[in-house]
Amino acid sequence: MLALRSRREALTKLLPPLREVLRGSLMERYLTCGKPDCKCARGQRHGPVWYLSVTLDQSHRTGATVPRDRVEQVRRWIENYHRVKERLEKISDINRELLRRGKSQKQPREKARK
Repeated sequence: MLALRSRREALTKLLPPLREVLRGSLMERYLTCGKPDCKCARGQRHGPVWYLSVTLDQSHRTGATVPRDRVEQVRRWIENYHRVKERLEKISDINRELLRRGKSQKQPREKARK
């Protein structure tokens, strides 16, 4: 059990800063403006425009445009989100195993106080 606890502690130290975590997908989009005499009307679209898309539930989605100078930061935060999620799953697996092992060891019961 000591090895599991050590592994759990090591995983917590590998977590990225939680203030730098973002769930979503970063998309590169090319848009048309709708003006008939614009270059985009001839197939040369405007862009790239960077867009953060976040699924809230099965039928709802939200998003926002991302300024070009923040794209790398947003990309890094999304990667951090995936790292946190992956490591939390591993920590949860370890905790579940520690619980299972703890049940198999007979723990002395405390006497009821009167």
